Amino acid sequence: MRRYETTYILRPNLGESQITEIIDRTNDIIKNDGGTIIDLNRWGLKTLAYEIKKEKQGHYVYFDYTAHGSTVEEMERIFRIDDQILRFLTIKLADSIDQETIDNEIERIVASAAAEKLAEETEEDGEEKPAEDTEKVGEDAGKTVTDHSTDTDRNEE
Repeated sequence: MRRYETTYILRPNLGESQITEIIDRTNDIIKNDGGTIIDLNRWGLKTLAYEIKKEKQGHYVYFDYTAHGSTVEEMERIFRIDDQILRFLTIKLADSIDQETIDNEIERIVASAAAEKLAEETEEDGEEKPAEDTEKVGEDAGKTVTDHSTDTDRNEE
């Protein structure tokens, strides 16, 4: 199995039930072929950078998953046929992934979502928001950059 992420844009005039139906159908393609959905985010209605099929807005959906190459080909074939999908982009993130890594990623995403929800709830209650613990990956790992200067501070230097 390989790890992929796909972002697709749906027509803006679709109802919530139609959007859910398309998402469920896409998820079923992956699950029925032995794949796993790691993360699914509805980014909502956004303005497009340029018109696509005479539409200026679209509903964005992002999902991270594991699947076989043939599964991705089938999903993209259906995307090309379906006129409710304006655009899609699939990126291969890893050539292979094991079940332990999948489980760890799902746990990390669930914990992150729970922390965000807790932060939003405490912010709505008027309490001070706790400091967030962020994980840095790659060449920026271990570096902390804080810029408290303002434009006037920069002009004085």
